[in-house]
Amino acid sequence: MLNHFNLPPLNALKAFEVSARLQSISLAAKELNVTHGAVSRQVKQLEEYLGVTLLAKHGRGIKLTDSGTHLYEASNAAFALIHHACLDIRHQIQQAPFVLACPGSLLARWLIPRLEQLQSDLPDLRLQVITNTGDDSHLQQTDANASLVFLSAPYPDDMQVYPLDNERIGPVLSPFYPQARVLQQTNPRQVFNEPLLFTRSRPQAWPDWAKAQKLPLESITYAQEFEHLYYLLEAAMAGLGVAIAPEHIVRNDIANGRLIAPWGFVETSAKLVLLTRKGQHEKRAEQLAQWLVDNI
Repeated sequence: MLNHFNLPPLNALKAFEVSARLQSISLAAKELNVTHGAVSRQVKQLEEYLGVTLLAKHGRGIKLTDSGTHLYEASNAAFALIHHACLDIRHQIQQAPFVLACPGSLLARWLIPRLEQLQSDLPDLRLQVITNTGDDSHLQQTDANASLVFLSAPYPDDMQVYPLDNERIGPVLSPFYPQARVLQQTNPRQVFNEPLLFTRSRPQAWPDWAKAQKLPLESITYAQEFEHLYYLLEAAMAGLGVAIAPEHIVRNDIANGRLIAPWGFVETSAKLVLLTRKGQHEKRAEQLAQWLVDNI
């Protein structure tokens, strides 16, 4: 097998191949989007590397020498082979499903109600959804092409970030909670007299909301912790206390009367974002990100 050090400079080889194929330095420069002089220098570099003349002047144009003809036939076939291999790879990628990792709560309460429309609008995406291991995990699953999460800056350096919407959080409770009617008619501070439910993954949610409401943090007394946001919201709907949750996730529950949000929602420093690894699946990720923005 040839070591890569045995190969001539590939930019020079490409400049030669295009010049030989078009039989013109000027046309080669136009195809490669460089200057005439740049192509001439590349061809000269290749001739010096090989120690032979590849192209000779012929009237106002050029012609291949015997060595040039030999190299052109080999390089043209090699570039064609590479071109077709790249087409095959792109076709395989386009035919493969686009795997989206999403926290379980966001998937169940926000994405799934939109999933049928998403798949109808973007059939070529071939979307496949899997769940993240945690509600706030921003690391992609090994077999995922993208992740949909709430995330605060700074963002991971190795990820392409598509911001979709600002996060908004607020207290929610069952309309059948014993103090529901009273809480709906009082100021936000009264919530601290109730059992406050929270998740292990977002211990700062209640303090962030209290700061936004200009309420004293020392008034916060937690009642019960839940491992995942999904369990937290189930506990709130069961009337065990008052939960704190992102508005996107509880929007349908509020619309369907399963939860109420007496004091609305406040923005946090986090955003709902789509994450992909840089340089990978950019076209499909951009399509998905734009659809999500349009259907927030």
